[in-house]
Amino acid sequence: MDPKQEFAYESIHLNYKFWLSDKQGKGIMGDGKWLILQKIEETGSLMAATEALGITYRKTWGDLKKIEKALGFELLEKHRGGKDGGQTVLTEKGKKLVQAFSQFHSRIEKDIQIAFDAFVKESDL
Repeated sequence: MDPKQEFAYESIHLNYKFWLSDKQGKGIMGDGKWLILQKIEETGSLMAATEALGITYRKTWGDLKKIEKALGFELLEKHRGGKDGGQTVLTEKGKKLVQAFSQFHSRIEKDIQIAFDAFVKESDL
């Protein structure tokens, strides 16, 4: 590969986005909601997760309820009050969803990188 081609390859990056949607094409869950669920699992609190991500609690709660409705199962278990305050944790199905989406995401990223590398090679970039 000559230096000009090497420079072109290094200056080009592939951007992509994927998400789950219903049959009508309405988005259910993508990277943003996945990140929220991961943060809830990490912090044990919807409030802490939204604060860490700089997003609003109310909108996030509504978005998560929409996901639950679309998927047909609960993602969150809320426990109120007590001396240490309440907590929000993922249900077992919620944990499985986060884990499966993480594995899916990892596989897709690897496959996309392989396809992009082939594209660059075939196009002489």
